Amino acid sequence: MTGQVSHVSLNNGVRMPILGFGVFQIPDAQTQRAVEAALEAGYRLLDTAAAYENERAVGRAIAASGIPREDLFITTKLWVQDYGQDSAKRAFDRSLDRLGLDHLDLYLLHQPYGDYYGSWRALEELNREGRTRAIGVSNFYPDRLADLITHNEIVPAVNQIETHVFFQRADDQKLMRDHGVQHESWGPLAEGGQGFFDNPVLVDIARAHDKSVAQVALRWLVQREVVAIPKSVRSERMAENLDVFDFQLAAEEMARIATLDTGSSHIVDHHDPERVTWLGGVRFDT
Repeated sequence: MTGQVSHVSLNNGVRMPILGFGVFQIPDAQTQRAVEAALEAGYRLLDTAAAYENERAVGRAIAASGIPREDLFITTKLWVQDYGQDSAKRAFDRSLDRLGLDHLDLYLLHQPYGDYYGSWRALEELNREGRTRAIGVSNFYPDRLADLITHNEIVPAVNQIETHVFFQRADDQKLMRDHGVQHESWGPLAEGGQGFFDNPVLVDIARAHDKSVAQVALRWLVQREVVAIPKSVRSERMAENLDVFDFQLAAEEMARIATLDTGSSHIVDHHDPERVTWLGGVRFDT
């Protein structure tokens, strides 16, 4: 890793690395090794979820690393089946036990469905008790985020949403900035879809900086002050994704990337009734 990972300050003063390691869709059997490699590469922000069913493996990697707890930033998420004020607290305890930790750095509501109001009240209590240093949401579109902020005491510290060069979420980010919510990207490399790695604009910019397309896309997010959590099981790719702090995209290059925005999801449409019904009905061993 060439440069030092920068941080953002959340609305309660907690500092969060702007680039981290996500474990979505990494099989449980491969997760411990992948996380150990990520920590060795220099990642300190780890992002998992009860629904990923690999929290125990993340916890084993943390324990094996020997890295001081205060140097790590650990995020996990509450799944819809455990929403509700009391059930959310029980699910939090189970996640904490699987991770082998005594507190979290960030706990998120994974989806904007079901009893997310009761769940948010539970997260507020957990935050006040110091069991999680910050609380936030994931996949909340501007209307639901504004509603949650308006009618509750604690403003979410983070909203983790699909964000990449083809779905840039500029309006979402403006609303978040207006309310002090940190924008975090999942799927920062568009999950390799839509011809991402062969996109001529990204390829041209990457050549100009002697960097990869992935590095350009991650640098673009960093310059927008968006936290990102790329995933890989290959150690060389992990190191490459983290090596984005030694170059700067020019304003003209940022403007060229802005032209790639399609304004719609390429991965999960949270406004699609069939998708909403499916997400609300999925059950995991949480």
